[in-house]
Amino acid sequence: MTKRFKPKYNIKKGDSVVVITGDDKDLKKPRQVLEVLVEEGRVVVEGVNIVTKHTKPSAQNTKGGIVKKEAPIHISNVMLWDAKAGAPTKVKRSRESGKLVRIAKKSEGVIK
Repeated sequence: MTKRFKPKYNIKKGDSVVVITGDDKDLKKPRQVLEVLVEEGRVVVEGVNIVTKHTKPSAQNTKGGIVKKEAPIHISNVMLWDAKAGAPTKVKRSRESGKLVRIAKKSEGVIK
């Protein structure tokens, strides 16, 4: 099923986020976003939702075996981390000199 418009999210690759729900919930430990899957509405976060994958031996991986890797979680389960406030925060957007910037609602600071 295709959607008419591409959704817009406030979370980007490289942002610091906290997991607010699920097995890996930790509101005090910020983690890095490795990838944002826009079409599915999911994010891959460092050290969260670790799954084991059984791999066969191949040319690249001659040994094979069990590989642990991060699986995507829904984007609604993470919240952007505000370093100034030291807490999770919501995000608002505004225009500054013609560019759209993200602003943290807690500290009113611009997010890079």
